Amino acid sequence: MTSPLHRVLATAQNGLEVIRFGGLDTGEEASPYVVVERRPMFRLRRYFPQTKDIKDRPPIVLVPPMMVAADVYDVTQDKGAVGILHAQGLDPWVVDFGSPDREIGGMARNLADHVVGVSDVVSLVRKHTGQDVHLGGYSQGGMFCYQVAAYRRSVGLKSVITFGAPADSVALPLGIPVGLASKGADLLADHVFNRLAVPSWMARTGFQMLDPVKTLKSRLDFLLQLHDREALLPREKQRRFLEAEGWVAWSGPAIAELLKQFVVHNRMMTGGFVVDDRLISLAEITCPVLAFLGTTDDIGLPRAVRGIRRAAPRADVYEATLRAGHFGLVVGSSAAIHTWPTVAEWVKWHEGAGDEPVIINPMTDEPQEPVDGEYTVAQRLVNSASQAAEIGFGVAQDLVDATRGAARTTKEITGEAMRTLPRLARLGVMQAHTRMSLGLLLNEQGRRNPLGELFLFDDRVHTHAAVNERIDNVVRGFISVGVRQGSHVGVLMQTRPSALAAIAALSRLGAVSVLLQPGTDLAEAIRIGEVSAIVADPPNLADAMTAGVRVFVLGGGDERDLELANKTDVIDMEKIDPEAVSLPAWYRPDPGLASDLAFIVFTRSRGHTEPQFITNHRWALSAFGTASAASLTMSDTVYCLTPLHHPSGLLMTLGGAVAGGARIALTRTFDPSQFAEEIHRYGVTVVSYTWTLLRELVNAEDLQVQRHHPIRLFMGSGMPAALWRRVTERFAPANVVEFYASTEGEAVLANISGAKPGSKGRPIPGSATIRLAAYDVEQDRFIEDDRGFVREAQDGDVGRLLAHPRAGVELSSNEMRGVFRAGDAWIATDHLFRRDDSGDYWMVDNRNSVIRTERGVVFALPIEDALAEIDALDLAVVYGVPAGKRTLVVAALSLRLWMPEGASTKAEVKPGHLNNALSILPEGQRPDIVHVVDEIPLTTWYRPKTRALAAEGVPAAGVNCWYYDPDSHQYRRLTEAARKRVIADT
Repeated sequence: MTSPLHRVLATAQNGLEVIRFGGLDTGEEASPYVVVERRPMFRLRRYFPQTKDIKDRPPIVLVPPMMVAADVYDVTQDKGAVGILHAQGLDPWVVDFGSPDREIGGMARNLADHVVGVSDVVSLVRKHTGQDVHLGGYSQGGMFCYQVAAYRRSVGLKSVITFGAPADSVALPLGIPVGLASKGADLLADHVFNRLAVPSWMARTGFQMLDPVKTLKSRLDFLLQLHDREALLPREKQRRFLEAEGWVAWSGPAIAELLKQFVVHNRMMTGGFVVDDRLISLAEITCPVLAFLGTTDDIGLPRAVRGIRRAAPRADVYEATLRAGHFGLVVGSSAAIHTWPTVAEWVKWHEGAGDEPVIINPMTDEPQEPVDGEYTVAQRLVNSASQAAEIGFGVAQDLVDATRGAARTTKEITGEAMRTLPRLARLGVMQAHTRMSLGLLLNEQGRRNPLGELFLFDDRVHTHAAVNERIDNVVRGFISVGVRQGSHVGVLMQTRPSALAAIAALSRLGAVSVLLQPGTDLAEAIRIGEVSAIVADPPNLADAMTAGVRVFVLGGGDERDLELANKTDVIDMEKIDPEAVSLPAWYRPDPGLASDLAFIVFTRSRGHTEPQFITNHRWALSAFGTASAASLTMSDTVYCLTPLHHPSGLLMTLGGAVAGGARIALTRTFDPSQFAEEIHRYGVTVVSYTWTLLRELVNAEDLQVQRHHPIRLFMGSGMPAALWRRVTERFAPANVVEFYASTEGEAVLANISGAKPGSKGRPIPGSATIRLAAYDVEQDRFIEDDRGFVREAQDGDVGRLLAHPRAGVELSSNEMRGVFRAGDAWIATDHLFRRDDSGDYWMVDNRNSVIRTERGVVFALPIEDALAEIDALDLAVVYGVPAGKRTLVVAALSLRLWMPEGASTKAEVKPGHLNNALSILPEGQRPDIVHVVDEIPLTTWYRPKTRALAAEGVPAAGVNCWYYDPDSHQYRRLTEAARKRVIADT
């Protein structure tokens, strides 16, 4: 009779204490500490400050997540982090961010504030102790530690230690599909957490709902044991921490930035996240890293935690795997027995005072098999459902399977089509009178995402709002100096933010940008472009002043000495106050129509300057087409290696990035070492190229690009097939998207799959309808049928590429009518193609540069593509050489500077290589002579040149020169006797 009564009384007494005080009094004391520093962002605690040998102890700084109180490291003194670390001989410090809802300006904090704050803490602890710091963080606190190490480039850090800190958003809690999560996170960041914050009760509830069955079970266990005080006391502090005391509010801007950078863009992996207006990458971490991961962790999933190995390839990364959940990694019996003693051993090991901890192992970047006790999310859901069934809810596994299947289907359906359809639809409805321009798209992106990052330059980020404000100010400056809609203004500038602002401002004004190339003779370009004034940056001012037109100076900062005294025809636009400029009544922002001329760019061909007149429609076609073919999204950062005055930089890189909502990374010059640094720091996912530009990268044997680089794609035009293979080999698993765009007309092709190096692919949706017209190359005329219409070339036959123009939206002087039927209209390009039986197009030559021999016309590009099969090949060019009254076809090869480790051949060419590679060509289409040269000349834009090689005549005999023997159908070494015979035979 007394036992049940005592049980009831004990339950009532303990329950009353819980109701009045929130829990049971355990009698435990918190670990002693002093607040060493107070800042608006944090309070810095130093634990056990009275320790006698404190100056000799290695300091360790612990960082909590934003939504968890700093006391997470001292839930119980004897089993908490700071108590154990102190007992093991360390000097523990803890960062206390406080509760943002109780701090002045706390609810306006963002991620960068926390990263900069922790970096300041590292500096303060170093100042107080005179030692470098071991920096540790739990969950998001661990993410802060990674970012601080990158921000500081590991200066002042002995090591970084994290607990359940995810680095890769490829594995999200509860198995949420990444694509679906990205869209949801973007929506929440832009429309919810920019206005709202998360109070402490919501953070607590969200954590508990990750495993509702476990939460319910623990509460039932507590109630059922409420009579047994001694059984409850050992876990009471931990229970109170989780149930009430351990949670703090979460500021809205910080949540929004976390969702954007980690979930939407996965910048922890790719790099390019912004802290205090600086671009940083985890690839810059060089100090040792120890990552603790829990096999039953629902938040820091093992796969996500192990992402740090790929994100920080320059660091020595170790892992310690525990059978624990997210909270159990840092609090509880498992943490007391395993986590914190191992941390102490790790610190002593790196201080040279102990051995390597037993339970740690070097983290590998290979897929890991689940260890004992590690559940997949699906298994955990089934397990939770089974537990729920035991207490009466009856959830079947079929529901779990159906949910997983639905999520997978949703991901597949909402992928590529949802991104590309709006772009293609916009192209499809575009007419001559449709408003369209670069300025218009920038304005639209700015309204849609004003604080979004638009372009990166010199390690700095520029937002849409800032860029559009700069553009509008430059517009006012142009108006004040007399530039009007339709004016032709030359742009003579290096790659810099002001160049982008000038081009965009002219577009917003409705003027025409005539893009001039620095360092060239400007007279012809100014005459062709009908330039009335030039906008130049300071480095190009001297050349601009010799052009005989008005000059406007833009960029270079406010403090500069341009020495413009008495220069009435030179105006410094940076001195113009935009607020003082009254906008005229005729000004309408972004008035450009699709049919309006927008840009004039120049190329050099056969020694002449050739203009390309680009309408807004032509620019939009390249912009939207590139964005669609390259699948550009707001998560991409496009690295522009070519200057903005180059057609590929203007049309493809700038245009594609703006149309796709991606970030643009500009670089002053192309340098392999700078490239290696910036692709990681900027988080570059797409790299633009032209012709053989990327050759400098693959030829750099010591290029410091890490194995797990962020690049997913190279896009451009003109890349030789041999270089294509080397690029995909060097930067695997990145792919190549090769474009072709006709100079006139709207023919745009893209090899999207990358499966056929050298192929130009197929027409992109939204571009012009194209056809291959049957063409007699020798007679340089179309082949007609018996009615006089042009025949279409069959698959495998060489034909001339024609594009069907859209009325009113494209300027052309090559328009033909009555081609395939009466009254039709086509624009003829100068390029000869063949189409294979899969529908892919292969360029074979330009009709003006085919090699004419006594055996007929020989095409250069098929020979170059065939030679690309030789492993040792660097570049190949084919050209004609006069020999007597006839012409020899000569192929010049340059060889690779080095072969990759493990290659089966040396960087050399033998006759057998030539025979194997060229055997796929008809005999009449094979080169007469093949020889190796030291270097193949290139143009400024990295296009191979043949004129100088051809001027050298028939190659000299030698060990690296071969001729085709028609009798044996083999290539043989070209001796002096054979050379004479070849020349005589011609």
